[in-house]
Amino acid sequence: MRQKESLAYYLEDLWSKGFKLSDEDVHFIYFGKNSTNVEEWKVMLALKETLKFQHTFDPSFFISVLEHLSSPAITSKKTAYVALEERGLDSTSKN
Repeated sequence: MRQKESLAYYLEDLWSKGFKLSDEDVHFIYFGKNSTNVEEWKVMLALKETLKFQHTFDPSFFISVLEHLSSPAITSKKTAYVALEERGLDSTSKN
């Protein structure tokens, strides 16, 4: 996932890899993006982590991660992963 990739492209990529999100899921992802007003890379990271830890799209988990990543102090993927690890989501152990 590159920071310059668009959310729509990321969702299409997931679809092409066999991860089928429903229309309702996609609408909820965009709802979360709009309600938190964050950059697309943070939305994609929240979605990636949701799918990694839940093995399915869990709207409440996704919005929780997204709200956590919406902090203005999180300005890069590195700081995002550190913030998630501090919250107990160690992304290195669940690849």
